[in-house]
Amino acid sequence: MSHSIYFNFMINADKFSVYRAVTEPEHLVNWWPLKCSGIPNEGEEYNFNFTDKYNWYAEVKSAKQWHHIHYKMTKSDDDWNPTTFGFDLEEKNNGIYLHFFHKDWPECNTHFKHSSFCWAMLLKGLKDYLEKGTIVPFEDRE
Repeated sequence: MSHSIYFNFMINADKFSVYRAVTEPEHLVNWWPLKCSGIPNEGEEYNFNFTDKYNWYAEVKSAKQWHHIHYKMTKSDDDWNPTTFGFDLEEKNNGIYLHFFHKDWPECNTHFKHSSFCWAMLLKGLKDYLEKGTIVPFEDRE
């Protein structure tokens, strides 16, 4: 049995801004990793660097411009390695209803629970980045 994290919420922004914020390294670093590289095309590799110790990689499993991107972890830690996470964008009420998932966790352990909390905080940071232009300094992100 695997475990999953799901969040659905509204972002008052257009699909172009939201898609860029979850796919383009120059935007991702404003709300998630310290450093980032990658191209949002299927089969491409992303590097999500949080520290030298947490220098992780993922492959783009699926991407459709302005619609969705799904990442499969390839080099991280034992809990994250089997997982896939992604962002599906739905236009709704002059904004974007963002469907986030992070699935295939092997255990409902402390790391899973901590990551669920961190994603909630980080996704609030994504929302604030897109709606208010707020950038939380990396060292202050959960």
